[in-house]
Amino acid sequence: MTDTRPPYDSFMLVSFGGPEGPDDVMPFLENVLRGKPVPRQRMLEVAEHYQQFGGVSPINEQNRQLLVAIKDEFKANDIELPVYWGNRNWDPYFADTLRQMQADGRKRTLAFFTSMFSSNSGCRQYRENLAEACAEVGGNAPSVEKVRMGFNHPLFVETISDSVKAAAESIGADVKKTPVMFTAHSIPMLMAENSDYVKQLMETCRLVAEMCGAENWSLVYQSRSGPPQQPWLEPDVCDSIESMDKASKLDSLIIVPIGFISDHMEVLFDLDHEASDVCKARNIKMARAATAGTAPKFVTMIRQLVEERLNPSAEKPALGNLGPWHDVCPVDCCLYNPPQRPRPT
Repeated sequence: MTDTRPPYDSFMLVSFGGPEGPDDVMPFLENVLRGKPVPRQRMLEVAEHYQQFGGVSPINEQNRQLLVAIKDEFKANDIELPVYWGNRNWDPYFADTLRQMQADGRKRTLAFFTSMFSSNSGCRQYRENLAEACAEVGGNAPSVEKVRMGFNHPLFVETISDSVKAAAESIGADVKKTPVMFTAHSIPMLMAENSDYVKQLMETCRLVAEMCGAENWSLVYQSRSGPPQQPWLEPDVCDSIESMDKASKLDSLIIVPIGFISDHMEVLFDLDHEASDVCKARNIKMARAATAGTAPKFVTMIRQLVEERLNPSAEKPALGNLGPWHDVCPVDCCLYNPPQRPRPT
């Protein structure tokens, strides 16, 4: 069957967004948590985390740097796609970016989500919000198609493996003998059960550990925000540090925020502050591995994922047992329907 759609004519970096000053923090968090059963006290706690850093999330500046790196990578490899940026929860919002693309005459765009693992919050919600933004902009809004998840792409695995080895070297540790604790954002169990989030994470952790030579590794979680009675993925990173140290005194520890591609507030506060404090209190030398950020191999991976879609006959590199992930998400992919809380009588 002949594909009658217009060719891809643009690229969009799709991300979460973050506040850029103290006055932005509460409106931003209200955007993020709208309709979610997160206690207000938890929202106020998170707001205080941001205020400790001047009310500025690092994610926006890191995305600006990533945009520059992607543009340079595209230019160096003759990919003639103009690059745009849209956020789910803060400026530049999806609808504003799509309006600009519409004004520029763009019809069909390829998108890279700054989320490497499949879940409702990490993929489906982005796709639904983009569809809503397209409807808001109107009939001539460009269509948006995401590239496949790159959790097992060789260049992503190499990027994180390099970070683990560099972290070990920074504290004079032997990566083969030192415990390596991979962390990812905790999500509700019901959300996890209706996605491949944990399966993908475990595969990436295994591949990275294999590549860098780590023999003692584990996957833990951080940054849960739901009500106490709602089960979320465990164990928590700080609890895990304490229990591991009690079981067998730790000399050193490498923490790898594998679930994040840049230094979100969760990385700065939950790892560089809270987990670091636990390690200091227990006299454990801790090194936190760098996120992918703008590492050259990671940027090259983004370009290769785009090239796959521009040339359907191109190779789709993937390590491990799961193979290259799908280009088009199934209709029921990553559904999440939390049980409704009873209404007060």
